[in-house]
Amino acid sequence: MVRIRVLVVDDHRIFAESLAAALAAEPDVDVSAAGSGPAALRCLERAVAEGRRYDVLLVDADLGGQLPGGRAAVPVREANEEGLVDGISLVTGVRSAHPAVRVVVLAEKDEARRAALALQAGACGWVAKDCSLSRLLNVIRGVLRDETHLPPALLTGVLRELTAARKHRTESERLVESLTPREREVLRCMVAGLGRKAVAERLFLSPHTVRTHMQNVLGKLGVHSTLAAVALARRAGVGPVDLGPAGRIVPEESSSA
Repeated sequence: MVRIRVLVVDDHRIFAESLAAALAAEPDVDVSAAGSGPAALRCLERAVAEGRRYDVLLVDADLGGQLPGGRAAVPVREANEEGLVDGISLVTGVRSAHPAVRVVVLAEKDEARRAALALQAGACGWVAKDCSLSRLLNVIRGVLRDETHLPPALLTGVLRELTAARKHRTESERLVESLTPREREVLRCMVAGLGRKAVAERLFLSPHTVRTHMQNVLGKLGVHSTLAAVALARRAGVGPVDLGPAGRIVPEESSSA
């Protein structure tokens, strides 16, 4: 019998333990529980090291106190050890570090916007916490067949949200394409959280030149702050610079100042 390894991630201990116990009663399910995002990541890494990878994560949408309406995703690597990582950010981190793991988000209530954010982050399903055990097992087995599961009542709203997100992404991509290669490189540094001095050192430019490039980036993107530029860049799919082992940037492409 092929066994399914499930990790329940919820900071409500009673719920997590109760759900884990119910799933463990199934003959083909092995289940563990973690109470925070960092704890879940440690479980995943330990399982990989021991050659017993998890198949499915069940993640609490409100993990770590998700703000109403959804907040900007915080990179999991920036989380503290108390587990203050929201569920959507954990989905992003898990899908990046462990792409073979299927993630299902468990929610107190149906919210089209947050469900769309979860799918964009890489989740395979959005399920109500009060659903039946048989329903949850169907979802777990379904996502392992590459199915995506959403409550029927959410489909229209989620599609609307995804369509709107795609429109914003297209507009953001157009704006980013207006940048010169050097300006895109500076933007990637901004996405990585590097300040003007750090960018100057890594690109071997003067602080004045970097300041000019940053001003040009803000102007071409039509924003007034670094935070707004970073948010637009992320919508356009622009990632942070890749820092080499000595702190040098690995160029995206050759460019000149």
